[in-house]
Amino acid sequence: MTALADENRVVTDLVAALRSAVRGTVDDSSRRRAEYSTDASNYRVVPQVVVFPRDPEDVEAALAVAREAGAPITARGAGTSVAGNSVGPGVVLDFSRHVNRILELDPEARTARVEPGVIMAAVQKAAAPHGLRFGPDPSTWTRATLGGMIGNNACGPRAVAYGRTADNVLELDLVDGTGRRLTARAGTGALDVVPGLPELVGANLDLLRTELGRFGRQVSGYSLEHLLPEKGSDLAKALVGTEGTVGTLLSATVRLVPISAAPVLVVLGYPDMPSAADAVPALLAHRPMAIEGMDARLVDVVRRVRGAAAVPDLPPGAGWLMVEVGGDTLDEALDRAHALAADAGTTAVGLFPPGPQATAMWRIREDGAGLGGRTPSGAQAWPGFEDSAVPPERLGGYLRELDALMARHGVDGLAYGHFGDGCVHLRIDMPLESSGDPLRAFMTDAAHLVAAHGGSLSGEHGDGRARSELLPVMYSERAIEVFAQFKALLDPRDLLNPGVLVRPAAIDADLRRPAAKPLPATTGFAFPHDAGDLTTAVHRCVGVGKCRADSTAAGGFMCPSYLATKDEKDSTRGRARVLQEMANGSLVSRGWSSPEVHEALDLCLSCKACSSDCPAGVDMATYKAEVLHRTYRRRLRPMNHYALGWLPRWARLITGLPGLSRVVNAVLGVRPVAKAVLAGGGMDTRRSMVRFADEPFRRWVRRSGADQVTVADDAPPPADDQPGLRPRVLLWTDSFSDTLAPSVARAAVTVLRDAGYEVLVPDHQACCGLTWISTGQLEGARHQLEHLLEVLGPFAVNGIPIVGLEPSCTAVLRSDLRDLLPDDPRAVAVAREARTLAELLTAPAPIGPGDRWQVPDLSDVTAVVQPHCHHYSVMTWTPDRRLLTDAGAQFSAMAGCCGLAGNFGMEKGHYDVSVAVAENSLLPALRDAAPGDVYLADGYSCRTQAEQLAGVHGVHLAELLAAKIGARTPA
Repeated sequence: MTALADENRVVTDLVAALRSAVRGTVDDSSRRRAEYSTDASNYRVVPQVVVFPRDPEDVEAALAVAREAGAPITARGAGTSVAGNSVGPGVVLDFSRHVNRILELDPEARTARVEPGVIMAAVQKAAAPHGLRFGPDPSTWTRATLGGMIGNNACGPRAVAYGRTADNVLELDLVDGTGRRLTARAGTGALDVVPGLPELVGANLDLLRTELGRFGRQVSGYSLEHLLPEKGSDLAKALVGTEGTVGTLLSATVRLVPISAAPVLVVLGYPDMPSAADAVPALLAHRPMAIEGMDARLVDVVRRVRGAAAVPDLPPGAGWLMVEVGGDTLDEALDRAHALAADAGTTAVGLFPPGPQATAMWRIREDGAGLGGRTPSGAQAWPGFEDSAVPPERLGGYLRELDALMARHGVDGLAYGHFGDGCVHLRIDMPLESSGDPLRAFMTDAAHLVAAHGGSLSGEHGDGRARSELLPVMYSERAIEVFAQFKALLDPRDLLNPGVLVRPAAIDADLRRPAAKPLPATTGFAFPHDAGDLTTAVHRCVGVGKCRADSTAAGGFMCPSYLATKDEKDSTRGRARVLQEMANGSLVSRGWSSPEVHEALDLCLSCKACSSDCPAGVDMATYKAEVLHRTYRRRLRPMNHYALGWLPRWARLITGLPGLSRVVNAVLGVRPVAKAVLAGGGMDTRRSMVRFADEPFRRWVRRSGADQVTVADDAPPPADDQPGLRPRVLLWTDSFSDTLAPSVARAAVTVLRDAGYEVLVPDHQACCGLTWISTGQLEGARHQLEHLLEVLGPFAVNGIPIVGLEPSCTAVLRSDLRDLLPDDPRAVAVAREARTLAELLTAPAPIGPGDRWQVPDLSDVTAVVQPHCHHYSVMTWTPDRRLLTDAGAQFSAMAGCCGLAGNFGMEKGHYDVSVAVAENSLLPALRDAAPGDVYLADGYSCRTQAEQLAGVHGVHLAELLAAKIGARTPA
């Protein structure tokens, strides 16, 4: 007990000293430490404190305090290190938040001077107007920091042409473990800045020349070959890849290279991955920019998750090479592509000039780390041996022996990687749920295999905690001792990233997954794709950090809260890490009611963007609903759960009695009354109350719609192949379309009848339980859905298409329904038949209208379009894009959430973030719209947000089409 008290006092003193010395944020909360307890690796090392320095001076101040206290120091950028390089037990310095400037960019010299926290994408964006770029481009380039790339000696696909990060670094400004500030460069006297270093080099010239630098991707260990006189005595390059173990970077000067004018992608098909690897040496003679290998099963994962349309037509094969060639013109690049294909040893060839198909292929490759997180059987796959490299001429034979080794160990994985450099990325389904023993057994055998092929344990990710212990398999005892001597010159107290490279931690120590306890499904979601276990589900997050990237320019929606706050807490990954810590139970220790968990989930908009944009398939909306369900089940809930979670119930009551909705709207139109109701319901008083329909859709049907729709108590007999009869479609009016926006449902009737359908409307109202789900009232949601199946099930079972109008409600039928009622076959039928309006109208006949209908002419329409997040994530917006294009509309589709996101933006405490999210894309687009432009948004929330924040009225696709149908129909 005394020892624990002493340890706590030391940490308290350290934190106090840091807060006194540093102007940036110093955070020792358990939630923050949980977020930073792991990176993209298998390891969990909880830090004592996380520091967000504001500038290099802050960095130096934090380092001085840590040295004085004898606290370990770990530098961190985006936290995407796969080998456990950016986790540590003491002080973690996050450079990405503030120390992220481009200090200088010189187009003439083709150089840039940057701070370590700058994102590579920002450097590329700044250099592009000058026709320049930074050469190495790891798959995480949209969020990876230059400091992290320098720490690991990152490479990426185009290292074949541009070299490794080390080959593109000119000068480093850093502080070593003793507190010395050094400028590392090449040239005469460059080594003198580190006392004893010239002597160390001079005494080991033979070793540096024979054991190190044997091939391009020999990244494991320290790259001390750069210190050789014939290599220019380049201390800067030697420090690249040292993984934060000998110095802390303050700035770097890097080389820039010209952008290729017209890259062409050549995809080559082979019977298997080793055969593809055999072809690499012949292709290298053509001096390509990139040669990437990809297992066909990885592409199958993309087709299964994102649909066949996400993958271009590829040549036949079970393994592919993606080869990029460049040229000054497209014709020159195509000529080079044809010449290369002639030497490829295969007739399975596909050529992809610059354009959407080539972009789609590169996206698949970039998402490899996440996509490879599950094997074809659905088993979780892990890094550890994800970065081996051998000389390219040895690659085919190495892969064959690696396949045999995996078979002997009973494991599987999806291989891909930088085959042009002999680098293989491979996540393996080692059973880590209870022990690290399988990992140690496989890694040991695999290390000997790599060494036998003259290879390297790491080709670009570094050794970290995953491989450092195995370096003696690859290097001689003398080399290991030289590494230790090098570190001792710069960090004699072993304070910088201890446990990595020198005096390494055991490869099976501090593993995250075996320490996590099961959280089996109970009365909430079934988690059928995660073996019925929330712990397995949250460990889908492998830490690649795509949720930290701004992908809106490429059409991505994830993660709106992180884009608004730039705080790891508000990223999908940060939330997953806190949930993983809840499963561990030691740091986040109060289970479902842990404050850390609810803080992490608070600003999750439940937009579901991560379920499609995260390559690992993390679905934070589902996890949040499950946590709220388990926290509040049979307990008193926050008031907004009743006010907003039961909104469909209140709406039915208010609109059920003719005239009542007018009275309620009038009363709530009095601002003081509205503010009182908002406050009492747990909502932000800056919001406006919703307006209830004077006449809900179902009452309109009974009053005057009988000549336009058929009210059906049960599914009628099939009408297929009966001349003169219209094909039938069921119009499902969710609670929003019935009681809040009935004009949308009436417009849908017009469109569907114009398209030749007999429009059926069920005799009974059916709510999908969306608001119950988003507030974690999952038993209530299940009750709503059981009733919905009673109403819609007979139609679905009989193959009658069901058209949903509110995207989030339609998404429930397509996804949550089967997860909440996994054993009801009617759920499968309803999910199969549920469609958006655009999906129905663009479907092939006989489901779609086919040639019998012409979409209304929208050539005079210019629209600003907000696809709903759930629409994008669950159904995809592709049919809507096609419909608008075929109709001749001019439109720009926004990427990203509107910010209201159902109940989220209405809730107290969320208004400011809701507005900030809207500023990501919605509000700027509305401000830039020309007078007369249409704001098109199928989501009720999206229309409400625009109305409340910008005073812009939005229309649903059904309303836009119906208006044009009405205009062309004779009076």
